[in-house]
Amino acid sequence: MKLSFLIYSYFPYGGQQRDFLRIANECIQRGYEVDVYVIRWQGDIPAKLNLIKVPVKGRTRVQLYKRYTAWVEKALKDKIYSAVVGFNKMPLLDIYFAADPCFAEKANTQRGFYYKFSSRYRHFRSYEDAVFGQNSSTQAFILSLQQRESFEEHYPGCGDRLHELPPGISLDRKVDQRDQATREKFRTEFGVGNDELLLLQVGSGFKVKGVDRSLQAIASLPEHLRSRTKFMLVGQDKSAGVDRLAKRLGLAEQLSIFPGRDDIPRFFAGADLLIHPAYMESAGYALLEATIAGLPVLTTATCGYSFHIEQAQSGRVCPNPFQQTELNQNLAIMLESLGYESWSANGLDYGKQADLFSMPQAAADLIERFVQTG
Repeated sequence: MKLSFLIYSYFPYGGQQRDFLRIANECIQRGYEVDVYVIRWQGDIPAKLNLIKVPVKGRTRVQLYKRYTAWVEKALKDKIYSAVVGFNKMPLLDIYFAADPCFAEKANTQRGFYYKFSSRYRHFRSYEDAVFGQNSSTQAFILSLQQRESFEEHYPGCGDRLHELPPGISLDRKVDQRDQATREKFRTEFGVGNDELLLLQVGSGFKVKGVDRSLQAIASLPEHLRSRTKFMLVGQDKSAGVDRLAKRLGLAEQLSIFPGRDDIPRFFAGADLLIHPAYMESAGYALLEATIAGLPVLTTATCGYSFHIEQAQSGRVCPNPFQQTELNQNLAIMLESLGYESWSANGLDYGKQADLFSMPQAAADLIERFVQTG
């Protein structure tokens, strides 16, 4: 049987993109033929995945996505698929994997009044309505209770079409204990002293991940902590704005920015704390990956997976509504407490007990179910 997967862009270091590829590979292993329609692709192409590059361009994202949808709609008419699975919100979908938070919620809470009169708002709201609206039959895979609450609030009646998936952490992220040898080697390589504190933030899309909040929190630290603190930021995004803010806050010498990397476990081993104060995030794999690696986590309740940090007792979660002063205070408290709190041990234990690894299999099970019944 044949599946069509739709995703605007693929690069190796995005959470959405990694989830897409894991699910695609799982479906391929189960005997499905998988066509992928994509505008941009970076990185290796799996041998059995049939990649179809959609030849469209646009001056704006709205224009680009409309042209993509029109091109794919025409292409789909010429082929017979068991199901069309999308990883971005758009028309045409039988199944949608909700890697992104609710757009309507984001527009209400993070945008000004006049934003709702823009063509950008109308486009993204209509594409979300095509998935979750009353006239839609699209089945949606969601990653957190937070998503369910948002989608049901803005699209009444969609609840029966929402299906929660477990996390899909890669098994290579699971460790039995903190590796002291890897930690020492990492810190020597990057010039981090034994008496220094290393903060880590991982995630592509620096603005939505709240990197500005992280920098402000570091700048607010008492001098005896601030002078010893280094901050490593790993992710795929433009860094000019981050560099400017760090310079303005007097943190330029303490900040190191790395593009997306394949050796994130080394960073988890070398760091003292993961900070992740995202503005809004459906899941937040970095939170769980850090937790099960024994790295304490400081995050915000707007991250879908923040409840795992609370359940594991592997760090602290700043509540909603977000207050910068609370993040500042929590960061100082955690850095002062690293030597005697049990966050690291709790996280390692959580990785041994919880179902954190089966998302691709659960997603493929649901796809098969809907293919057989639909």
